[in-house]
Amino acid sequence: MAKVAILTMSDGRDFAYRDVVDYCRDHETGLAVELERQGHTVLRAGRIVGDNREAVAGARALAAQRPDLTIFHYPVWAFPHFSLLAAGATDSPLLLFSNMHPRYPGMVGLLAAGGGLDQIGRRHGRLCGDLADPGIAEQLDVHVRAAAAVRALSGSTFGRIGGRPMGMYTAASSSSDWIRLFGVDVEEIDQWEVVRRADTVPPGRARAGREWIERLAARVEYDGRSLTPEILERQVRMYHAIQELVAEWHLDFCGIKGQPELTNHFATTDVAEAFLNDPYDWEGPKEPFVCATESDMDGALTMQILRLLTGQPALFADVRHFHADRGLWDLCNSGQHPTWYAARSDDPAVNLARVAFLPESFYFPAGGASVRHIAAPGEMTFARLSRLDQRYRLQVTRGRLVSPEDGEELAAQSNPEWPHAFAQLDAPAGRFLQQFGANHIHAVPGDHTAELGVVASLLGIPLQRLDAEGAGSA
Repeated sequence: MAKVAILTMSDGRDFAYRDVVDYCRDHETGLAVELERQGHTVLRAGRIVGDNREAVAGARALAAQRPDLTIFHYPVWAFPHFSLLAAGATDSPLLLFSNMHPRYPGMVGLLAAGGGLDQIGRRHGRLCGDLADPGIAEQLDVHVRAAAAVRALSGSTFGRIGGRPMGMYTAASSSSDWIRLFGVDVEEIDQWEVVRRADTVPPGRARAGREWIERLAARVEYDGRSLTPEILERQVRMYHAIQELVAEWHLDFCGIKGQPELTNHFATTDVAEAFLNDPYDWEGPKEPFVCATESDMDGALTMQILRLLTGQPALFADVRHFHADRGLWDLCNSGQHPTWYAARSDDPAVNLARVAFLPESFYFPAGGASVRHIAAPGEMTFARLSRLDQRYRLQVTRGRLVSPEDGEELAAQSNPEWPHAFAQLDAPAGRFLQQFGANHIHAVPGDHTAELGVVASLLGIPLQRLDAEGAGSA
């Protein structure tokens, strides 16, 4: 899980410090025990802060261990300048936490310190309450996991394989903005590298991937033209070529352009995109690796945040169609959906039993297999980083995937050979269509809106809840 540092602040008067130091230490221990119960690693300063030197020294010692989150802890009144000095000695995300004991004005200390941090523009979160309250303990865990996700972004590298696809401004962003706002570097890689390296993948390795797909999939429909065993093996080789690029360039997540060069002249990247995002492939279990189709940078970044928060594969889809009479969205995009979404099982055989590998549509003359299934039902959080007047915002709505009885008929109305996720969004359709800032949307199972709110706050960008009453442009 996450690495959390605790720095407990106290009164700067010697006589008051002596009276409350044991009380402060006991409450720090209680906070540490709760964090450890949640699965996090806890770092403690060793001294309760009672003067300016201890504030700086304690913060520096903790910062040297690179915590994902530093908690400034206020069980009693604490001199506010201790917090500002300590904040200057660490670059980690900050959470101010206080109990709510009426005898000791810890909340007063928190508010005084928080106001000072506001004045100097240092972002931080705040939480007050009794950790015996499950709601407070849950909010603490939300802050920790969100901070760990933001911390993990900083210093990471995104591989953009190919450039802007088909004129999509929403898929291309400034690398300077990314390193400044998110701490993410962008490595530009030509798609020719995928073609060149695909030819070096050993034939036996490509054959093993094809045979695994043929053995586990519901069906593989070879048509002798758009999809043949040779073309499917080419797609497997493309997957291994991208894995090689990931390893060589030390990429943390990536996107691949695909259209039109690869899809016109080599093969679609659908198999590669699906299995990179999956928690397995034909060579065994692995960690999901975010790869966005159409080299969608903001899409990939959204997916990476969702994956870091949950550890689960993130969905990528076009907002393809809205069945207004049923309040049902058809989320569909070539072969991008991870096969995990077919049944949400850790066993690939269970998922692939619901997946068909079908010949690509006329959009892709080079051919290849589309990784086709209808996503399993369940509650979801939908999100997208988008830009309004060049400024980032994080757009979020809750919703659910459903399995309509006539899902096959609905899929046939658009592209039956592509994967589909039928969704009911809590955001009103009119508001969504007026304000959503992209053609691509992303999602993970469960309700993670609270964590995304903290992520947006830590990144200093607005959160726009499209499912909230009175939601407007952010």
